[in-house]
Amino acid sequence: MPGIVVGVDGSGHSRMALERAANEAAVHQAPLTVLTVHQAVRDVYGSVSHYQDDATLTDKAKEAAQAETDQVLAALGSRPASVTVTAVHGLPADELIKASQGADMLVLGRRGQGGFARLVMGSVTNQVVQHAHCAVLIVPPAE
Repeated sequence: MPGIVVGVDGSGHSRMALERAANEAAVHQAPLTVLTVHQAVRDVYGSVSHYQDDATLTDKAKEAAQAETDQVLAALGSRPASVTVTAVHGLPADELIKASQGADMLVLGRRGQGGFARLVMGSVTNQVVQHAHCAVLIVPPAE
């Protein structure tokens, strides 16, 4: 996926990442890929489990990501070269790392401090930063 890839999950943090990624893609006339991941669970052997409703839930996640992307693009002055919204079923960190292969930049929102005040980034963001194949931009929450 050349260009800019942004991970979205419907949270306020990912909305800010989407806004930033769309703006960067528009300024640089780069393709934008919006990626949402329907969360899978690991089975007792550590593999990704698959359930009957996964495809339906993945489609719903894509619809939500498309609606959010449309809202963000409508508020943007200029548009990226192209925009693709993709949804996959899997483990978010694994899928984002995979999407970083061949990308110019991966954009993610940083989780708030939540219940663990010492953690600045969420576990998915932290894993992706450690293993991404391209530059990673972490968008901090609005203060």
